[in-house]
Amino acid sequence: MKSRNVVILSAVLLLVSPQLLWANMSYQTGDIIFHVSKSQQSLGIQKATKSRYSHMGLIVNKDGKAWVLEAVQPVKYTALQQWIDRGVERHYVVKRFKTNLTVQQKQQLIKNAEQYLGQPYDLYFEWDNRALYCSEIVWKAYHDALGIELTPLSKLEQFDLRSSEVKQLMQQRYGQNIPLNETVIAPQAIFASTALIEVDRK
Repeated sequence: MKSRNVVILSAVLLLVSPQLLWANMSYQTGDIIFHVSKSQQSLGIQKATKSRYSHMGLIVNKDGKAWVLEAVQPVKYTALQQWIDRGVERHYVVKRFKTNLTVQQKQQLIKNAEQYLGQPYDLYFEWDNRALYCSEIVWKAYHDALGIELTPLSKLEQFDLRSSEVKQLMQQRYGQNIPLNETVIAPQAIFASTALIEVDRK
């Protein structure tokens, strides 16, 4: 009877609060989550960066729940399950810095990332902080807070800009003045970083 009650209680907790279970059992603050966005620019990002994944964010365990700090419009916290549900086929991958972060490092990391809350999404992929895009926040948080360079930065001209989807996206954003020398960081570059290890995939 006791074991049956435990099973029932576990099922109830899973139904009522999967966020709470994830926060306590699986993901750590500072983990990085990737998925395929359903946004209009997603295919262009995939083509330009030769990546399956077009969006990413930082996982933060906060107030007993798991959240994703992400750059959308605007930069904000999104509940983890809501973030997962937004992706194509609810597929996602979670990666973690290969050396365990201390509690202090996690606090520094999130404090740095939280300074961008409320900032607009950067449609032009510029490297200043007036507006930000998803991989930019993650890269800057690790670099500026902890001195960790997850992966080298690139220039826009290093992306594959030849496909019709990418050309259309560039035309919409820049017209004829494409800033080929702009410093950029793509989700794929961070996804492929040797500084990270994969901890979950669904």
